[in-house]
Amino acid sequence: MRFGVLACVALLTVGCASSPPRDPENICNIFEENRSWWRAAKSMNRNWDVPIHVPMAIMYQESSFQARARPPRRYVLGFIPWGRLSDAYGYAQAKTMTWDDYIKETGNRRARRDNFGDAIDFIGWYMNKTHTINGVSKHDAYNQYLNYHEGWGGFQRRTYAQKAWLIDVSRRVDARSNRYAHQLNECRDRLDRGWFRRLFFG
Repeated sequence: MRFGVLACVALLTVGCASSPPRDPENICNIFEENRSWWRAAKSMNRNWDVPIHVPMAIMYQESSFQARARPPRRYVLGFIPWGRLSDAYGYAQAKTMTWDDYIKETGNRRARRDNFGDAIDFIGWYMNKTHTINGVSKHDAYNQYLNYHEGWGGFQRRTYAQKAWLIDVSRRVDARSNRYAHQLNECRDRLDRGWFRRLFFG
């Protein structure tokens, strides 16, 4: 009996440490592999009225769905480690100051940047504020990503205009968001089925 309990605990522990999805190019496969992610994404949608495919495309770009992703290190003289480019961390690559604002405004004091549900809710919160502050549609992945990268003030100052590489990245985020939206339309009903219906009806 004790062994069985320990085995269950071990399985739960492994299950909590989500690895990046095997097929990150297909949002249906992502959510089929991680059913708890689908529930978290729907919760984010209810909280912020943000379409699921946009924050998922942003998260892909920011961390490739790696829970403990960090920016590259800086090096002195080309080989001496000297901190990182920023304190961004986790699925959403949220910076500490912005994450603290999210916690303060939402009251979600247990939120962690390496938790998928908290991270996608953070992106939904950020996108909602982008819509409020800069009037960017929540469906506009291109300009939402520019805000996400440059900040609301940077977007207003058009700091992205001199960054051709960022424009290219934002276009890729927009293209992936559109692909995710198309894919999700094809599988949303299947994802919403309970385990019993999926067991017998696929």
